[in-house]
Amino acid sequence: MSNDDHYGGGSGGGYGEVGGTGQTRTRLPEAPADPYGPTRRAPRPSRSLITVVGVVVLLIAAIAFANQAPDGTEDKPADNAPATSSTAATGTNPVTGKTAGIPRGFAHDEQGAQSAAANYTVALGSDGMFKKNTRHALVDGIYAPDTAARLKGPQDEAYSTEFLAKLGLDANGNPPQGSTFVTRAVPIGTRVESYTPTGAKIAVWYTGLIGMSGAKSTDPVRTLWKTWTFELSWIGEDWKVVDDTQQDGPAPVPGDVPVSTSDDMSKAIKEFGGFTYAR
Repeated sequence: MSNDDHYGGGSGGGYGEVGGTGQTRTRLPEAPADPYGPTRRAPRPSRSLITVVGVVVLLIAAIAFANQAPDGTEDKPADNAPATSSTAATGTNPVTGKTAGIPRGFAHDEQGAQSAAANYTVALGSDGMFKKNTRHALVDGIYAPDTAARLKGPQDEAYSTEFLAKLGLDANGNPPQGSTFVTRAVPIGTRVESYTPTGAKIAVWYTGLIGMSGAKSTDPVRTLWKTWTFELSWIGEDWKVVDDTQQDGPAPVPGDVPVSTSDDMSKAIKEFGGFTYAR
């Protein structure tokens, strides 16, 4: 498993592959003196950049889900496009509590299923997946019991010492002193593929960050865009994942924002916390 195999479910494409068709050239601003040091080796172009959750997808999914709604127009959306309200805020609290840092107590309705899928995306995209004990706690808290039991062994093999070393981490999933390991998933919106009181299929469109921030890093923090689809079952008074798949995109054209220094990136990761997500 390569370093680039951390985010994305095994499908092609990663942080550096957004938007290039050979027809349009976008001039990117020159990086500041840091990113991340004048002697940094340029990262190898990524072919399959996967998230922590992407490892799960490689292990349990045989077919990547592909059901992206076609583009519509502002005045008249396509017939099969998501409704305008599909990601509109509602004011209903998404959860009643947390266990081991994982939101729990989602509502037993479509909104609750969407909130569960969005929050599970965040949890499974966190750095906790790189440490055995916290990874097991996350998997036990998010997946159905039989699914969790099936996943943990193969996951432990996937997150091997060799794989962690390729990411710049030690055998316990810790970054070098003076460096900050960055892995974060940020949901953009959710879409209901199907729903019944006993099961739901929810797609989460999200952006992600992955890489090492530090003066000696050879793997600077990059971004990705993916859609993560969860099959959920109502088990034990909450929504649990029974299967999940990922696909690349939709991805916007990269902006012309100058690359931040390693210090700025490390400070941002430490100072800006995450959110609990509702529909």
